[in-house]
Amino acid sequence: MTIDSAGRGTAPLHDGGRARGDADSARDGLPGTRGPAGRRAAVDPVKALMHRHRELCERAVDPLEIAAGLEAHGVTDRTAARLRHRDVFSLAEEMYARAARDGEAAPRTGTPVPPGPRASWAALALVPGALAAAVVAGLRLTEGQPRLAVAAFGALAVATGLHFAFRRGPLSTPHRTTGAARAWTCWLIAYALSGDALLIAARDGAPHGPWPLATAPVLALALGCAPAVWCAHLFAARARRRLDASRGLEEFAASVRPLLLGVFGLFTAALCGLLALCGAALHEPPAYAGAGALGALLLLARLLTARGFAHVPARVLAGAGAAEAVALATVLAARLPGCSFLAAPVDGLVDAAGAGAVPALACGAGALVLLAQATRTLTRASAHAPPAPPP
Repeated sequence: MTIDSAGRGTAPLHDGGRARGDADSARDGLPGTRGPAGRRAAVDPVKALMHRHRELCERAVDPLEIAAGLEAHGVTDRTAARLRHRDVFSLAEEMYARAARDGEAAPRTGTPVPPGPRASWAALALVPGALAAAVVAGLRLTEGQPRLAVAAFGALAVATGLHFAFRRGPLSTPHRTTGAARAWTCWLIAYALSGDALLIAARDGAPHGPWPLATAPVLALALGCAPAVWCAHLFAARARRRLDASRGLEEFAASVRPLLLGVFGLFTAALCGLLALCGAALHEPPAYAGAGALGALLLLARLLTARGFAHVPARVLAGAGAAEAVALATVLAARLPGCSFLAAPVDGLVDAAGAGAVPALACGAGALVLLAQATRTLTRASAHAPPAPPP
């Protein structure tokens, strides 16, 4: 028992309890409760938290953006409860109001300027499919050297159309993707165009070109850029609305998870319809398994990259591309004397399910990994915070 300046008795604090409280505060990003002289250093923990996240408060246009930023920095509903708030959203509302009132970091009061008219990026999403259809028509009408020229210039034109289609809109990335990710993406599309035919030719002992091109799956993937962009916009818009209505991080995650799965299923259904349409129009196998898995993989990779989660998609794209390359390399290497055993796994897979099983397994496994990653990261409030303005 100690005596304070007014003569009242006070019970001593237990050092272990105080230490545990300080450890919890440090772990959740809160300022400590004791100063170097043993006195309480943070009389107002909310004010101290505002100082710690001053930049976030300066650029926030509403309390939801502060809530998303706090979650990204590790502040949870449990942390908010220790600050006498029911959840992170309530804590963010107080921080936003106090910043505007006290002049700590006066947030902007205007609404953010939209990146551009919606019709602009919605129309640009149709450009890759239109260019790919023109290239396929040119390939059907030409032969020999002109056909090679059409293929070369057509590939460049489609790549340019994809670049402009993804520069704006819900699948645009604030930072450029790595060169390795772009290279593996090009390889996966090239394999969808001619990989199955090359694999069959290598197994038959005559891997000499030219090989028949699977134009129907690639055309469907190019046409699928439009539903991919529209589905991404639907997901972003609905997630933002649920962020406005949610009163807790767990509640928001539980409401967004079925939305993400529903949008992913909607795109998959649209892509399957395009594969069927292109296969019937060009009289080619639609390659539902291989092209469908590749389309799902590319959508999830771009969706994660656009939200700032680029590391895992780059690794998964590299893994899927490497798996296809290794499968093809083992079949070619099996032609060397004494190396026939190298092709045994691929031969068994192709004999059982056809050449399309190789890209279906490689891209399908990658798509499942990215789907699990998306359900973990894209259901966070911080994944839907508006991007920071350029300095």
